[in-house]
Amino acid sequence: MKAEIIAVGSELLTPDRLDTNSLFLTEELNKLGVEVVRKSVVGDNREDLLAAFRESRNRVELVIACGGLGPTEDDMTRETVAELLGRKLVRDPAILQAIEGRFRSFKREMPEINARQAMVPEGAEALDNPRGTAPGLWIEDRGHMVALLPGPPREMKPMFLEHVLPKLARRVSGVRVIHRELRVTGLGESHVEQRIAPIYKRYPDVNTTVLAAPGEVQVHLRIWSDDFGHANRILDEIVQGFDIALTDRIFSRDGSTLDEVVAQLLLLNNATISAAESCTGGLFAQRLTSIAGSSAYFLGGVVCYSNELKTAWADVPASLLQAKGAVSAEVATALADGIRHRAGSLIGVGITGIAGPGGGSDEKPVGTVHIAISTAAGVKERLVHFPGDREMIRIQASQAALDMVRIHFLYNGAQSPHGSHVAKHVGGQVGGAGGALPSPAPLKRS
Repeated sequence: MKAEIIAVGSELLTPDRLDTNSLFLTEELNKLGVEVVRKSVVGDNREDLLAAFRESRNRVELVIACGGLGPTEDDMTRETVAELLGRKLVRDPAILQAIEGRFRSFKREMPEINARQAMVPEGAEALDNPRGTAPGLWIEDRGHMVALLPGPPREMKPMFLEHVLPKLARRVSGVRVIHRELRVTGLGESHVEQRIAPIYKRYPDVNTTVLAAPGEVQVHLRIWSDDFGHANRILDEIVQGFDIALTDRIFSRDGSTLDEVVAQLLLLNNATISAAESCTGGLFAQRLTSIAGSSAYFLGGVVCYSNELKTAWADVPASLLQAKGAVSAEVATALADGIRHRAGSLIGVGITGIAGPGGGSDEKPVGTVHIAISTAAGVKERLVHFPGDREMIRIQASQAALDMVRIHFLYNGAQSPHGSHVAKHVGGQVGGAGGALPSPAPLKRS
């Protein structure tokens, strides 16, 4: 079964409101085996709405619309669908009684305008809405189904789950979508595509999507099938191929964020961490501490923009700052070492750079960032040059710092969230890929 979603409301065509309902509906429909082939956002205009419903109905079996069921004149979804199907609008006494009762429960008198919400197309089934005054509607017409749901998510979501989903479950086939999501960092979108395209193109029945996101690339694999065992074996083959092609650049195979992956590694290995940040302004610490339970591994951090506070809070020698400059490998190393000893953590992270838009030079342009990670075994430091504006540079720098922590565990026989130990790529295999992989690019050791 194929479906289209129509989000109704002129407010959704402004920068003030986002259509989040379609994301929820797409996920639930895919679970059920219903493929969403198109989404549209339509303002409160009768002609535009009529055209949108007509076109969707001509293309798919199921149309789900959210919004436009309120009591005001600009709420036209009921009237528009009735016109499209050639059905009269009739007042439903039960709906009117329920709306009146809702107002009485608040000790308020129902405005006469709310009676519009009791008008339904002939033959439509009203869907109860105990969370609001707008009932939903379910309409079947010559092999097509139309579900009209209220716009507020707190009303729409339970109505779909309680009323629409059971109706669809009785009609769908056994076909479902099986999905995998891999996340990659340290490579651009085009580099990822170049490495994996020869692999996924051998599987024409699998839909592969490569998406760029700040600091990472997401690879989505989807296959529609009623043979779940076969579908999972196909996806396993593809992922194993990706493991070989992308090596240690894959940081997640279940959609987890890098923050979550690093947090799990810290917890599983009973490791603690601290950070001294300059250009990222505390973003590294914020990302780790946004996860519940972070007090078990994050001991603390400092944001030291000025040279004086780099010395006072992270013990960076003033002579080093004067000789090498705040944005240097030596200062990043000193920040990581200094905060690790100050906090008493097992791992210390130091980040210093130029986020822009000003402050760059020919020698150190905007986007220059030095990142260091300090442990009892020594310090590793990286120089990276990030493109983009100030926000993008800060995000990418924090992502690279998190990835350095992940790589530290990857190559030190640490406990892994997905097995007894983190796989080592050097002279071995990864994730059951079944093929030898090249050694990782070495990090600069200070």
